[in-house]
Amino acid sequence: MKLPTRVQLVEVGPRDGLQNEKQPVPAATKIELVHRLQAAGLKEIEVTSYVSPKWVPQMADNHEVMSGIQRRSGIRYSVLTPNLKGYESAVLDKPDEIVVFGAASEAFSQKNINCSIAESIERFAPVVQAALSAGIAVRGAMSCTVGCPYEGDIAPERVGYLAGLMKGIGVQRVDVADTIGVGTPRKVQAALEVTLQHFGIDEVSGHFHDTYGQALSNTLAALEMGVWNFQSSVAGLGGCPYAKGATGNVATEDVVYLLHGMDIETGIDLDALVDAGAYISEQLGRPSGSRVARALLAKRAG
Repeated sequence: MKLPTRVQLVEVGPRDGLQNEKQPVPAATKIELVHRLQAAGLKEIEVTSYVSPKWVPQMADNHEVMSGIQRRSGIRYSVLTPNLKGYESAVLDKPDEIVVFGAASEAFSQKNINCSIAESIERFAPVVQAALSAGIAVRGAMSCTVGCPYEGDIAPERVGYLAGLMKGIGVQRVDVADTIGVGTPRKVQAALEVTLQHFGIDEVSGHFHDTYGQALSNTLAALEMGVWNFQSSVAGLGGCPYAKGATGNVATEDVVYLLHGMDIETGIDLDALVDAGAYISEQLGRPSGSRVARALLAKRAG
């Protein structure tokens, strides 16, 4: 078994991690979090989203956050754009990459963005073309690739169908997301296999939630297939406003600890990353969702 020697992590804490927080998180706090994450060595950071503040009020400060970041060369700053209106707003802030999002579940698509899977792709097509024409990279987030809170298990063919649609409109790379964290290694590998029929191994990433404590097992299962791109969220922040019971994304600290223990390079300073997680956890008034962070912080204190 040949595992990757290096893994690239996309940090989604500032966007996916914070979007579901009920209390407003100040823009200054979000900006500071991004600064701490990039200082820790993260090279890809999903910063914010350009959605209606009516639906996701936490992201209403997108312009303020994007304009407040002190950008570093070599770092990709991405944003979520659900439609052309969102893209037109986002492009003013010069993101390096935009993210469109679709679901492998028809029911989830309706609940999340009020349209069918096919309709969502039609909506994304002009966004993708506008971004590519402007020299902005495009990533497609594929949610509910293993299970759905409304439909239950999702057949791999549904994932392959969505991946093909994403490829057809020009999306350059995709995330295979276990949105509600019900996946186990073989189910995750099945979702990845059908996605790899449409995208190359360098264009596919894993995005795992830890609802049932399977995220690290699923990460290892993806690594065994050669996948070397993953998304994670500092301090295990996050959930999904349309997926009842879904807990946070897998914690970036936990993934980095796993990878470093396997001699897989990430370019990330784990101690600095733990500090970034401690910072945002303190701002939110709760302990970190990362087991690794809690253990290392206790070791420091003790």
